[in-house]
Amino acid sequence: MRNTPDGLLRSEATRQRATFLELFLDLVFVFALTRISARLIADFTDGQRGVYAGLGQALLLFLALWAVWSVTVWSTSWLDPDAPIVQTVIIMTLVGAMTMAVAVPNGFGARASLFAITLVTLQIGRVVFFHLAGHGRPDPRQSIRIMFWFGLSAPLWVVGGLVNGGTIRGALWTLAVLIDYTGLFLGWPTPRLGAQRLGVQMIAAEHLAERYQQFLLIALGEAIFVIGLAFSGSEFHSDQTGGFVLALASTVLLWRIYFHVAGGMLGTAVDRSRNPARLATDMAFAHMVMIAGIVLTGVGFELFITEPLGHLPAAWLIAILGGPALFLAGRSALEYQVFGRVSRSRLTGLLALGLLVPVAVHLEPLTAGAAAAVVLLGVAGADARRSRHRSPETPTPPY
Repeated sequence: MRNTPDGLLRSEATRQRATFLELFLDLVFVFALTRISARLIADFTDGQRGVYAGLGQALLLFLALWAVWSVTVWSTSWLDPDAPIVQTVIIMTLVGAMTMAVAVPNGFGARASLFAITLVTLQIGRVVFFHLAGHGRPDPRQSIRIMFWFGLSAPLWVVGGLVNGGTIRGALWTLAVLIDYTGLFLGWPTPRLGAQRLGVQMIAAEHLAERYQQFLLIALGEAIFVIGLAFSGSEFHSDQTGGFVLALASTVLLWRIYFHVAGGMLGTAVDRSRNPARLATDMAFAHMVMIAGIVLTGVGFELFITEPLGHLPAAWLIAILGGPALFLAGRSALEYQVFGRVSRSRLTGLLALGLLVPVAVHLEPLTAGAAAAVVLLGVAGADARRSRHRSPETPTPPY
């Protein structure tokens, strides 16, 4: 990166590693993921909201939280995280994200307005603060672009939080999420100003890669939290102990599959990319899918640890098999972004999980979980064999 007279932008001398304040912020998102997971577990077990309605609601809440985290990470990957203005915004984000996380359990009920108003206040407030405190630096046009798009989605979030009725709220918030993510993906195209992604001029590649890796580890940590909580509340029977061991082994496999080559080379891939801003955006979406898959997989762990034997409700397969499938889909996208191709083992794993569905409905929950673990083991084993017979790979991003 180049040196710059603007004290807000990173320079060559700015450290690339995440600051302690950024890691402190991540602790809030650990809590947020546990609240999302708890909602889903309740939806799969008590049926008050219905599984499919609960999944949709949890997804909207998750996407809102992920958008908050993503914008923060991109900002601190091209702005100096040690600058007082940037640190103030991180603290604002911490307070806002914590408030949203607290509202998650009743995010479509009594606390919907709290969730929505906090989200809108945080997203718009950060942009306004940057613009005013930074005296228009580093690029006032970017503030206008982001405010234009937030101005489109903000009324939908607020009205959705205030109306009575989950169906209307769900429709309004779905439209709001689509607007927010369209803006994020396209770089907030605005009349007369065009589009520009965050960090298009300079990105601290090592910092950005580390932040994605850290958040994925947070998701794995949340899965471990679910495993420990489920098993500590059980009777420690042999079948439940088997579910505990199986869940831990599956978590290790998820870690292994992610970090095997592509997950550990994100920084190099961004450095080598012809369009690092686009690659950074696409990596954010790939990690979003993987993290959603990990959270859903953790819900599956809870289900087959607490009720390992007996009848398997078909809806439980959404978590037990769908979670690993979602993770592999995101991991396949990441591999393409880093190397410009997708390994057959990933595609084979996705196919195997799909073919297991009609068979798994006749199995017990623990057996279905074991089948998913076998597929993950096959993918990890194929990666290990490929590493032994190939020379180290070099990232070759497709763009």
